Amino acid sequence: MRVVLQRSKEASVTVADEVVGKINSGLVLLVGITHEDTNEDVEYVADKVVNLRIFEDENGKMNHSLKDKEGEILSISQFTLYGDCKKGRRPNFMDAAKPDIAKERYDYFNQVLRDKGIHVETGTFGAMMDVSLTNDGPVTLIVESK
Repeated sequence: MRVVLQRSKEASVTVADEVVGKINSGLVLLVGITHEDTNEDVEYVADKVVNLRIFEDENGKMNHSLKDKEGEILSISQFTLYGDCKKGRRPNFMDAAKPDIAKERYDYFNQVLRDKGIHVETGTFGAMMDVSLTNDGPVTLIVESK
């Protein structure tokens, strides 16, 4: 499992000219699932995302987590995170999980985040989406389970 997270001041996702998810301060997660991912991978990444100390304290140091700040998450499924660009000019997506498996893991991931007390908004799985955000910092990190 691979997640690109961006600390954001605000973010939204639009599908077919309709806003389907919107958050205030928190994290935007681009979520990639591979065919080898298990529930343990999902739980590991969810725990890491919620508890990473990437928000500033009163001294400007990254000492607070999303949970500490009571931030929100905008979670976007993104199979292209498993695109292999080593050969040729067209990415190979063989490492991305098949849609039925990816959707199951993605839904489980969002539920685990919610079970940790986080407000989670999502895009629409498999849809063409326009994601808009104001990156705070900017702070962008990659979290992987393997």
